[in-house]
Amino acid sequence: MSAVPNRAPKSGFAAEAQRKINSKYSDELAQECLEWIREITGEAINVSGDMDNFYETLKDGTLLCKLANTLKPGTVKKINESKMAFKCMENINCFLEAAKAFGVPVQETFQTVDLWERQNLNSVVICLQSLGRKGSSLGVVSIGPKEADKNIRHFSEDQLRAGQAIISLQYGSNKGANQSGINFGNTRHM
Repeated sequence: MSAVPNRAPKSGFAAEAQRKINSKYSDELAQECLEWIREITGEAINVSGDMDNFYETLKDGTLLCKLANTLKPGTVKKINESKMAFKCMENINCFLEAAKAFGVPVQETFQTVDLWERQNLNSVVICLQSLGRKGSSLGVVSIGPKEADKNIRHFSEDQLRAGQAIISLQYGSNKGANQSGINFGNTRHM
Protein backbone atom coordinates (compact mmCIF):
# COMPACT_ATOMS: atom_id res chain seq x y z
CA MET A 1 0.00 0.00 0.00
CA SER A 2 1.48 3.30 -1.00
CA ALA A 3 1.26 6.01 1.62
CA VAL A 4 -0.63 9.24 1.17
CA PRO A 5 1.76 12.19 0.96
CA ASN A 6 2.23 14.30 4.09
CA ARG A 7 0.89 11.58 6.39
CA ALA A 8 2.85 9.40 8.78
CA PRO A 9 2.44 5.64 8.31
CA LYS A 10 -0.10 4.06 10.62
CA SER A 11 1.06 1.78 13.38
CA GLY A 12 -0.44 -0.30 16.17
CA PHE A 13 -4.22 -0.40 16.35
CA ALA A 14 -4.60 2.11 13.51
CA ALA A 15 -2.51 -0.07 11.19
CA GLU A 16 -4.52 -3.15 12.17
CA ALA A 17 -7.80 -1.30 11.55
CA GLN A 18 -6.56 -0.12 8.15
CA ARG A 19 -5.52 -3.69 7.20
CA LYS A 20 -9.00 -4.88 8.13
CA ILE A 21 -10.64 -2.16 5.99
CA ASN A 22 -8.31 -2.93 3.07
CA SER A 23 -9.09 -6.66 3.29
CA LYS A 24 -12.69 -5.95 2.25
CA TYR A 25 -11.55 -4.38 -1.03
CA SER A 26 -12.36 -6.50 -4.11
CA ASP A 27 -10.13 -6.18 -7.19
CA GLU A 28 -12.87 -7.74 -9.36
CA LEU A 29 -15.58 -5.28 -8.30
CA ALA A 30 -13.18 -2.35 -8.65
CA GLN A 31 -12.25 -3.50 -12.14
CA GLU A 32 -15.94 -3.82 -13.04
CA CYS A 33 -16.48 -0.23 -11.84
CA LEU A 34 -13.55 1.11 -13.87
CA GLU A 35 -14.69 -0.76 -16.99
CA TRP A 36 -18.19 0.69 -16.52
CA ILE A 37 -16.77 4.21 -16.11
CA ARG A 38 -14.64 3.77 -19.25
CA GLU A 39 -17.66 2.55 -21.22
CA ILE A 40 -19.89 5.41 -20.07
CA THR A 41 -17.39 8.28 -20.32
CA GLY A 42 -15.31 7.06 -23.24
CA GLU A 43 -12.13 8.00 -21.35
CA ALA A 44 -9.01 5.92 -22.06
CA ILE A 45 -8.21 4.66 -18.56
CA ASN A 46 -6.40 1.64 -17.17
CA VAL A 47 -9.14 -0.68 -15.86
CA SER A 48 -6.92 -2.84 -13.68
CA GLY A 49 -8.73 -3.35 -10.39
CA ASP A 50 -5.68 -3.38 -8.15
CA MET A 51 -5.89 -0.90 -5.28
CA ASP A 52 -3.04 1.34 -6.47
CA ASN A 53 -4.47 1.80 -9.97
CA PHE A 54 -8.01 2.33 -8.66
CA TYR A 55 -6.76 5.05 -6.31
CA GLU A 56 -4.56 6.76 -8.90
CA THR A 57 -7.35 6.75 -11.49
CA LEU A 58 -10.00 8.31 -9.26
CA LYS A 59 -8.16 10.30 -6.56
CA ASP A 60 -8.49 13.78 -8.10
CA GLY A 61 -12.24 13.38 -8.75
CA THR A 62 -12.14 14.66 -12.34
CA LEU A 63 -13.12 11.29 -13.83
CA LEU A 64 -15.94 10.95 -11.29
CA CYS A 65 -17.26 14.40 -12.23
CA LYS A 66 -17.07 13.50 -15.94
CA LEU A 67 -19.05 10.35 -15.15
CA ALA A 68 -21.74 12.39 -13.38
CA ASN A 69 -21.94 14.82 -16.30
CA THR A 70 -22.16 11.95 -18.79
CA LEU A 71 -25.05 10.41 -16.86
CA LYS A 72 -26.86 13.76 -16.70
CA PRO A 73 -25.28 16.73 -18.48
CA GLY A 74 -24.72 19.79 -16.32
CA THR A 75 -24.81 17.92 -13.02
CA VAL A 76 -21.35 19.15 -12.00
CA LYS A 77 -21.12 22.81 -13.01
CA LYS A 78 -17.31 23.15 -12.89
CA ILE A 79 -14.76 20.36 -12.89
CA ASN A 80 -11.53 21.53 -11.27
CA GLU A 81 -8.52 20.41 -13.32
CA SER A 82 -6.11 21.72 -10.67
CA LYS A 83 -4.22 19.12 -8.63
CA MET A 84 -4.42 21.22 -5.46
CA ALA A 85 -5.83 19.20 -2.56
CA PHE A 86 -8.90 21.32 -1.84
CA LYS A 87 -9.83 21.48 -5.54
CA CYS A 88 -9.59 17.70 -5.89
CA MET A 89 -11.63 17.21 -2.73
CA GLU A 90 -14.20 19.65 -4.11
CA ASN A 91 -14.48 17.45 -7.25
CA ILE A 92 -15.01 14.36 -5.12
CA ASN A 93 -17.65 16.16 -3.06
CA CYS A 94 -19.47 17.31 -6.22
CA PHE A 95 -19.57 13.70 -7.41
CA LEU A 96 -20.97 12.56 -4.06
CA GLU A 97 -23.74 15.14 -4.23
CA ALA A 98 -24.53 14.02 -7.78
CA ALA A 99 -24.60 10.35 -6.70
CA LYS A 100 -27.13 11.17 -3.98
CA ALA A 101 -29.20 13.10 -6.53
CA PHE A 102 -29.14 10.05 -8.84
CA GLY A 103 -30.63 7.96 -6.03
CA VAL A 104 -27.63 6.32 -4.38
CA PRO A 105 -28.60 5.77 -0.72
CA VAL A 106 -26.58 7.84 1.75
CA GLN A 107 -25.35 4.67 3.51
CA GLU A 108 -23.80 3.51 0.21
CA THR A 109 -21.82 6.70 -0.40
CA PHE A 110 -18.36 7.45 0.99
CA GLN A 111 -16.60 10.29 2.76
CA THR A 112 -14.36 12.51 0.63
CA VAL A 113 -11.30 11.47 2.65
CA ASP A 114 -12.06 7.78 1.99
CA LEU A 115 -10.85 8.40 -1.56
CA TRP A 116 -8.58 11.43 -1.27
CA GLU A 117 -6.56 10.06 1.66
CA ARG A 118 -7.03 6.44 0.62
CA GLN A 119 -8.78 5.61 3.89
CA ASN A 120 -11.46 3.23 2.59
CA LEU A 121 -11.41 2.44 -1.12
CA ASN A 122 -13.94 -0.34 -0.56
CA SER A 123 -16.59 2.27 0.26
CA VAL A 124 -15.76 4.01 -3.04
CA VAL A 125 -16.34 0.70 -4.87
CA ILE A 126 -19.65 0.23 -3.03
CA CYS A 127 -20.78 3.72 -4.08
CA LEU A 128 -19.84 3.14 -7.73
CA GLN A 129 -21.55 -0.27 -7.73
CA SER A 130 -24.69 1.34 -6.30
CA LEU A 131 -24.58 4.06 -8.95
CA GLY A 132 -23.98 1.37 -11.58
CA ARG A 133 -27.17 -0.43 -10.54
CA LYS A 134 -29.05 2.81 -11.28
CA GLY A 135 -27.63 2.78 -14.83
CA SER A 136 -30.76 1.53 -16.58
CA SER A 137 -32.91 4.20 -14.91
CA LEU A 138 -30.35 6.81 -16.03
CA GLY A 139 -30.42 5.59 -19.64
CA VAL A 140 -27.07 3.78 -19.70
CA VAL A 141 -25.86 0.23 -19.26
CA SER A 142 -25.96 -0.94 -15.66
CA ILE A 143 -23.61 -3.14 -13.65
CA GLY A 144 -24.17 -5.52 -10.78
CA PRO A 145 -27.44 -7.13 -9.81
CA LYS A 146 -30.66 -5.64 -11.16
CA GLU A 147 -32.27 -3.28 -8.72
CA ALA A 148 -35.61 -4.44 -7.37
CA ASP A 149 -38.78 -2.66 -8.41
CA LYS A 150 -41.34 -1.50 -5.88
CA ASN A 151 -44.25 -3.87 -5.38
CA ILE A 152 -46.91 -1.64 -3.90
CA ARG A 153 -50.12 -3.39 -2.94
CA HIS A 154 -53.44 -1.74 -2.26
CA PHE A 155 -56.03 -3.53 -0.15
CA SER A 156 -59.67 -2.61 0.29
CA GLU A 157 -61.17 -2.17 3.76
CA ASP A 158 -63.00 -5.51 3.38
CA GLN A 159 -59.73 -7.32 2.60
CA LEU A 160 -58.01 -5.74 5.59
CA ARG A 161 -60.88 -6.72 7.94
CA ALA A 162 -60.90 -10.29 6.60
CA GLY A 163 -57.16 -10.55 7.27
CA GLN A 164 -57.62 -9.62 10.92
CA ALA A 165 -59.88 -12.63 11.51
CA ILE A 166 -57.31 -15.19 10.33
CA ILE A 167 -54.92 -16.73 12.84
CA SER A 168 -51.66 -17.28 11.05
CA LEU A 169 -49.85 -20.58 11.50
CA GLN A 170 -46.81 -18.53 12.45
CA TYR A 171 -48.50 -17.90 15.79
CA GLY A 172 -48.85 -21.64 16.44
CA SER A 173 -52.05 -23.44 17.24
CA ASN A 174 -54.39 -23.17 20.19
CA LYS A 175 -55.87 -26.64 19.72
CA GLY A 176 -55.60 -28.73 22.88
CA ALA A 177 -54.42 -25.82 24.99
CA ASN A 178 -55.37 -25.77 28.63
CA GLN A 179 -54.14 -24.14 31.78
CA SER A 180 -53.07 -27.20 33.71
CA GLY A 181 -49.75 -26.81 35.46
CA ILE A 182 -49.94 -23.04 35.67
CA ASN A 183 -49.63 -21.84 39.25
CA PHE A 184 -51.10 -18.35 39.21
CA GLY A 185 -50.82 -16.79 42.64
CA ASN A 186 -49.20 -19.84 44.17
CA THR A 187 -45.89 -18.48 45.39
CA ARG A 188 -42.89 -20.31 46.72
CA HIS A 189 -43.08 -20.64 50.49
CA MET A 190 -39.94 -20.20 52.60
